[in-house]
Amino acid sequence: MKLCWVTLTVKDMQESIDFYEKVVGLKVSKRYKPDENIEISFLSSDLTDVKIELICNKKIPQPVHGNDISLGFETLSLDDMIQKLKLHGITKIDGPHSPNPAVRFIFIKDPNGVKIQFVESH
Repeated sequence: MKLCWVTLTVKDMQESIDFYEKVVGLKVSKRYKPDENIEISFLSSDLTDVKIELICNKKIPQPVHGNDISLGFETLSLDDMIQKLKLHGITKIDGPHSPNPAVRFIFIKDPNGVKIQFVESH
């Protein structure tokens, strides 16, 4: 069995797509509206089969996410990623942390408050 996707409920679909495309580097692979209140988008990368499913439900104006949930993305250069984040106006960065000499990581939050981790491993 393999992981197919992770689902996130979002408050603003376009803002969330912009974040995951421009900051994380994912691309929309599917986008549709099953009804007038719900919009669904899948984002993916050529580097993995795992997708992120974004669901915007107008009946849920402020989605709630658990504080213990984070999505981790591997990056070749954490320093370059920090610069990219700053270029996109993201300045609230937790870290960098280095639990051992081979790993460095930071945390930020996406537009919906979900923790995003960027990891550099050697």
